[in-house]
Amino acid sequence: MAGVILLGLWLLMSGIYKPLMIGFALGSVLVVLFVGWRMDRVDGDKVQMRLRPFGFVGYILWLLVEIGRANWIVTKIILSRKMPIRQHLFAVPYSQNTDLGQVIFANSITLTPGTITVETEPGSLLVHALAYSPEDMAALADMDRRVSITESTTESVSTDEGGA
Repeated sequence: MAGVILLGLWLLMSGIYKPLMIGFALGSVLVVLFVGWRMDRVDGDKVQMRLRPFGFVGYILWLLVEIGRANWIVTKIILSRKMPIRQHLFAVPYSQNTDLGQVIFANSITLTPGTITVETEPGSLLVHALAYSPEDMAALADMDRRVSITESTTESVSTDEGGA
């Protein structure tokens, strides 16, 4: 099933349906499936990653709006004659229970123009902001809350197959 999805995605994104391109697509999908299979054999720990689909779609739409707002703010700062840059490194606590939730939160911060996640620590992320203001903490707390809502309960399952 994963191979069919990957092949369909490749063909959809490339938009070229010549035999050579379809051959490249099949070859790439087979390599990805093989590497994934090998990784599963070497590392028996599995994490069931589940998100609430409608909550995640809503979060993505909200994030796109926030990225647009941040783009506008950064554009105004860059085009300003005074260029009011207030760089700041600060810790942002997170409430996600899963690695996937933490990755989504950290990447969402990095996707937002003017901010980047520099480091992850237990319980918090180190973030650099181009134009820091105290309101940023409230906005990041809201982002943290929204990411946590998209998470559903996950459990780590160990499947020891005796190595590869």
